[in-house]
Amino acid sequence: MDETINRRTFMTLAAAGGMAAAIPATVPNIAHAASEEEHPKHMMEIPADAPTVAILVHPKMVAIDLVEAMTVLKILRCRIFLVWKDKTPVPTELGIPVPPTHTFAECPRDLDVLLVPGGTMGTVAYMNDPEVVDFLADRGSRAKWVTAFCTGAITLAGSGLLNGYKATTYWPLTRFLPLMGATYVNDRVVIDRNRITAGGPTAGIDFALVIATKLKGEEAARRVALILEYSPKPPFHNGTPEEAGPERTKAALDGRVWMDGQVEKQAKIAQKRLGT
Repeated sequence: MDETINRRTFMTLAAAGGMAAAIPATVPNIAHAASEEEHPKHMMEIPADAPTVAILVHPKMVAIDLVEAMTVLKILRCRIFLVWKDKTPVPTELGIPVPPTHTFAECPRDLDVLLVPGGTMGTVAYMNDPEVVDFLADRGSRAKWVTAFCTGAITLAGSGLLNGYKATTYWPLTRFLPLMGATYVNDRVVIDRNRITAGGPTAGIDFALVIATKLKGEEAARRVALILEYSPKPPFHNGTPEEAGPERTKAALDGRVWMDGQVEKQAKIAQKRLGT
C-alpha cells in the first residue's frame, strides 16, 4: 500500500476513532478500526523524533477546535498529549466527552508546540484559573511554538504569553486582546516570532497546516492537505464581519451580549493581574 492514506480508509478511521475515544495521543495507531494489513507498522508508529505537542483540553471546549488541529497533527505523526488538571473526561459543547491523556504534572516540560483550542465559556471559566495560568506560563516559556486559535487565544493572552505580540482570535472577541498586551491583527492566521494564533473554529485546519509547515516543512504540510482533500469552496462567503455586512454582524453580536460581557469581565481581571 502507498504511504499516503487513501480517502476511503481515512474516512473509515475518522468515523471509527471519533471524539468519544479522542484518539489517545500517545498510542501509536491513529485508530483501532483498521488492521495492520491496511496500515503497515511504519505508518502506525510514532517516530522517536516526532514533534511533541501538548493540547489544553478543558470543559466547555468546542469540539471542532480540537478535532481539526489534532487531525492535521496526527497525520503529521506528532506525539500528542491531551492535558488537563486531571484525567476526568471533559465535556465539549456538543456533549461529547474528551478524556485527557495526561495531567498538567505529567505533561513534558519541553514542548515543540503548546496549543490552546477555544470555547467561549471555557475561556471565561479558565483564563484566570491559577492552575491553568501557571501551566500555560510554564510550558509556554520553553515551547518552541506557542499557539492558540479561536477563543483559545484569549486564554493564552490571560497567561501573559501574548503580551507584546501580534495576535488574532475569534472575531467577536478581538477587542479584548489589547487589554492583555497583545496587538490585534485582522487576519485568519497571525505569526509573530514563535507565536501563532488564528481566528474562529473553521480556521483550525489553516492554523494547523501553518504549524505543520513550521515543524516539518511545506511539502509535509502539503501532503497532509492532500490527504484531507482540503480545498474549501463554501456555498457563500459570510464567515467574517466584512463578508457578512453590518446588519448580519450586528444580529450575531446581539445574540452574544451576555456571553461576551463575561469575557470582558475576565479580560479586565487578567489585565489587572498582568499589569497591562
